[in-house]
Amino acid sequence: MTISERFAAMAARGRAARLAVERAGPEARSAALKAGAAAIRARADAILSVNAKETQAARTRGESAAFIDRLTLDADRLEAIAAGVEAIAALPDPVGAERRRWTRPNGLEMVEVSVPIGLIGVIFESRPNVTADAAALCLRAGNAVILRGGSETAGSSTALVSALREGLEAAGLPADAIQTPPDADRDWVTAMLSLDEGGCDLVIPRGGKSLVAHVRAYARTPVLSHLDGVCHVYVHERADPEKALRIVLDSKMRRTGVCNAAETLLIDAACAPALLPVIAGALAGAGCALRGDDAARTLVPGMKAADEADWATEYLDAILAVRVVEGLDAALAHIAAYGSGHTDAIITQDEAAARRFLHEADSAVVLHNAATGFSDGGEFGFGGEIGIATGRLHARGPVGAAQLTTHKYIVLGHGQVRGSWPD
Repeated sequence: MTISERFAAMAARGRAARLAVERAGPEARSAALKAGAAAIRARADAILSVNAKETQAARTRGESAAFIDRLTLDADRLEAIAAGVEAIAALPDPVGAERRRWTRPNGLEMVEVSVPIGLIGVIFESRPNVTADAAALCLRAGNAVILRGGSETAGSSTALVSALREGLEAAGLPADAIQTPPDADRDWVTAMLSLDEGGCDLVIPRGGKSLVAHVRAYARTPVLSHLDGVCHVYVHERADPEKALRIVLDSKMRRTGVCNAAETLLIDAACAPALLPVIAGALAGAGCALRGDDAARTLVPGMKAADEADWATEYLDAILAVRVVEGLDAALAHIAAYGSGHTDAIITQDEAAARRFLHEADSAVVLHNAATGFSDGGEFGFGGEIGIATGRLHARGPVGAAQLTTHKYIVLGHGQVRGSWPD
């Protein structure tokens, strides 16, 4: 069989499993997730052993420290993965939730309810934790999922999928609700994208610009995109200095290789002379390289010059672009020109300026006096996320279980008809 034929068989099994998962009800789905979390803990040594080999291979290839960090699992991170699956198990089940109800003048009662999307394909790079988050969220919402992770962590992802499939079987549900291809051949991605009839109902790419562009170009099914995280922190002229220092440092350096890390600092010209040297010193002390415009370099002479490409770059590393701007209008204009619609924050004590920024910065998540790292499904109370959707349809921002449903309409009547008929 070709890979396309083998994927079609996987999709058929996934569709059959999805129906069983939806019919089983919320308690069975919760039980499967709890059992999956227990299986991850029980298999911890084996999962970490596989992951250690993959991270060592990345070091041998000369990959960057930020890239290796994205690959790496340790005991704490694996426990966080298991705990995240349990948190998703405890979430309210979105399937069948009533979104709206209204009654028409003719007496018909209209009800909009949430239903699973169906079979979801998730294509992602590097991060093994996405395996568990995506699988658990899809299952919580009554969907089946086929996961195709990056070749760098294929072993780690397969081990996590095996644990979650064990959880499904323990709860009496079909293991094929969660599947992954048996190898890292790129033709599996081609097969997922090219099969429309009988394939995935939705494809979610999570990775770099080239991956998302490839999926958008070749997918014959709907795509929910997670694009670059060119995230900004704007320090307004009325920013509290202590808040500004803490928020900028945390937004950039908490974890540099995540999509919600700040990549550009915009600082108001009115406060830059006092604040920028302090902030720059703290960032440099934490190991961050700075690239600034002329005004920023005048205030911090050791800063490297930024070029045009820096303003639109998602570094995913300990590098930050710095620009001094003349007020809120200039900050908003910069974000509109270079931002990716992901996450942007303002630091200010001026409520009017904050309201305007939150209204006009056209990103999936906007924050006032809080670090960009809070743009995260777990921090939103979603239990986890598949990614941050930066488009406008069908979901935007952190994609949790509720965002992995669609809806249908139930119409309740009492014998109403539209035509005129004899009694």
